[in-house]
Amino acid sequence: MRMTGKLVTWKDDRGFGFIVPENGGDDLFVHIKSFANRSRRPAELDVVTFEQSVGPDGRGQAIKVVFEGEPLVEPAFIPIRIVIAISFLFSLAALTTTGKLPFSILGLYATMSIIAFIAYWLDKVAAINHRRRTPENTLLSLGIIGGWPGALIAQQMFRHKTIKPSFQVAFLLSVFVNCGVLVFLASPSLRAFLRSLA
Repeated sequence: MRMTGKLVTWKDDRGFGFIVPENGGDDLFVHIKSFANRSRRPAELDVVTFEQSVGPDGRGQAIKVVFEGEPLVEPAFIPIRIVIAISFLFSLAALTTTGKLPFSILGLYATMSIIAFIAYWLDKVAAINHRRRTPENTLLSLGIIGGWPGALIAQQMFRHKTIKPSFQVAFLLSVFVNCGVLVFLASPSLRAFLRSLA
């Protein structure tokens, strides 16, 4: 949901400031990268419209910021995270239809992706409303047991957990582990080779 507010502080040399929402609430941090159109440099007392998000420190921040009267111009391309997730699921469907993987594997990934997507959405809502959060280990566990495509889509759509380096490293490792297990299950020759090493 888009909100309106005023830029009450702006440090141009450092590229950040704070917005006071028109409808009240805490001041929101805003970085120059959060300005969508960047038709000009921000200045104190500028009126802007924005969406509220949560930064890596758990505090509110403004994203997709535009100056009042300007339209929000969304990028025309599909974000790479969503492309990766959808491509993986289509590849999985192809492996299932050709008999290289059982249908239950596709069902597992689809189900866990939906659950992970909902979990990230609920955690985002909880973060915005300062309510009890979903533990990061739970989010990572959902990914490692097959929900990472849904998690990847949710991260992109909700701008959630995308700029916390420690979480992203752990998430990437969980994806690698999950894909490694999948390759093992899908490759009888690899299983035979590994058995021959034992």
